[in-house]
Amino acid sequence: MKRVFTVACLLTAVAYYVYIPLPSTISEPWKLMLLDATFRSAIRLGNLVHDLGLTHHIHVLNFAVNHFEMQAPESSKGVRVQDMSFSGVQVRLFESTRAEEGQLKRGVVYLHGGGWALGSARMRSYDFLCRKMAEELNAVIVSVDYRLAPDAHFPKQYDDALQASRHFLTPEVLARFSVDPNRVAVSGDSAGGNLAAAVAQELAMDNTTPIKFKLQALIYPVLQALDFNTPSYQQNRNIPILYRPLMAKFWLEYLDGDPSFIQAMLANNHSALDQNQAALGRAKLNWTLLLPPAVKRHYKPVVQTRGTARIIEEIPGLLDVRAAPLLAERDVLSRTPRAYILTCEHDVLRDDGLMYGRRLQEAGVTVTNDHYEDGFHGCMIFAFWPAYFSVGQRTVKNYIHWLEQNL
Repeated sequence: MKRVFTVACLLTAVAYYVYIPLPSTISEPWKLMLLDATFRSAIRLGNLVHDLGLTHHIHVLNFAVNHFEMQAPESSKGVRVQDMSFSGVQVRLFESTRAEEGQLKRGVVYLHGGGWALGSARMRSYDFLCRKMAEELNAVIVSVDYRLAPDAHFPKQYDDALQASRHFLTPEVLARFSVDPNRVAVSGDSAGGNLAAAVAQELAMDNTTPIKFKLQALIYPVLQALDFNTPSYQQNRNIPILYRPLMAKFWLEYLDGDPSFIQAMLANNHSALDQNQAALGRAKLNWTLLLPPAVKRHYKPVVQTRGTARIIEEIPGLLDVRAAPLLAERDVLSRTPRAYILTCEHDVLRDDGLMYGRRLQEAGVTVTNDHYEDGFHGCMIFAFWPAYFSVGQRTVKNYIHWLEQNL
């Protein structure tokens, strides 16, 4: 009886730790709770190690990811896989071996997510995704292993993404891999979507680069850090796996900001009305004008009258379009390629993607918005074993189908 009681207590404690209230419309909620509990445990372990002064908490998270997720560059029947360097930037290249007479291959530069601090092109989930893309699209996929925080801060991640893209878009490299220069796209998820959008803007304006991206495909991208109180930030602040404070922490780590700024930023003190430097930025992400009524619902803007001037002064990257592509001028947006933007209802970043799509459309760019009512942040990389969700499988299928039809 004593043993039964002990087991019952342990199971109750585990259930209490795992359970979090989730909307009934979210995909496979119990599976997401288990995934979130694992992620939360890794974060808490990292924070403990960090507080003890042993190593940075992000190094602990990356160790956990690398230990379970790293995949060697193994070729398969239809895809040749190899790790190489593109102008000093490490990439994993997935090359379809299917030969079609007189037909050049498609090309995609892919940038993984992870808050500019986690993940790798060598992770099993990204390896599976890019391998699937290469095979189904008869394409060459360049998955970029850009440098990560805390060992690298903005603009190094952006610089790596841009450098690898420039290298791939040269006529010599495209010819080497039999890629059609008129059928190359840039894509990425989350922080990788941020980098993809920024690179697409830069290369669209660069007259020295004759070969341009045909498409940009952005998967639940993070695109601004001036408003942490958009309707989706308010609605999904407690929805895994990307909690609202965690996104602010990723931004501060990326931009090398003081961690003590987090609460002020969550309150939008850095974009208060008395912060003149942020005025133009605020105008470009006015969600009361950019979002439809069905999305705005009952939510109200959070606009402070007086703010904290130190934040913008010490973190100028908050206003840099290379870090926050949503702040780009209309002329820049008008020159970017046709866009696919995937958004999820249960994601703090939903409105970043929706607002960017609206601004691109207003600038004359054709945009396909692919929205998932049961989706959550990161769901696309959970389309493969061991943590696969039905919504993840649907996002991968539809994303690749769109590329097949448009690239």
